[in-house]
Amino acid sequence: MKKSIIYTKTGDKGTTALVGGTRVSKTHLRLESYGTVDELNSHIGWLHVAIEEQRHGDFLRFLQHKLFTIGSYLATETESKEPKQASIVTRRDIERIERQIDEIDSTLPPLKRFVLPGGNEPASRAHICRTIARRAERAAYRVAEEYPVSEEVLIFLNRLSDYFFVLSRYENIKTSEEIFWEQGDI
Repeated sequence: MKKSIIYTKTGDKGTTALVGGTRVSKTHLRLESYGTVDELNSHIGWLHVAIEEQRHGDFLRFLQHKLFTIGSYLATETESKEPKQASIVTRRDIERIERQIDEIDSTLPPLKRFVLPGGNEPASRAHICRTIARRAERAAYRVAEEYPVSEEVLIFLNRLSDYFFVLSRYENIKTSEEIFWEQGDI
């Protein structure tokens, strides 16, 4: 098998092709959207190496695969091309995140104050994932203002920030490092 060429030179003039063939500017909102999803996926990989529990690591891998799916979906000209089955996010995928959120949240003490990002290493990385997930969701909504985006993709992205929030709390509570916002002077 011939080795693939990493550089194609087709983007040297500031454009790239969507799934469907249309060439768009590299500043196009679709690229911003799936690029942010890719950035989140990279940070999840970084978080994964800091997570000790297998069950959480396995779930992070699930998220990485789904984010690759979402990136493919966001790169598809949904207004003229039906997304491939491999690019579809389902209600079952959303329910899986919701179950994971509920499972983790059931082990946490009730929140009475705002949590500051930080604490231990895994929790800090989860907070970074949380904020990038929010940016990815905003970018996907910008795409949805102009092009068809499935409701499931938008909901999935919305649930991600909730998941990373409870995971960060879980990781911090394991080492008693949860940090709360203190109003006023400290």
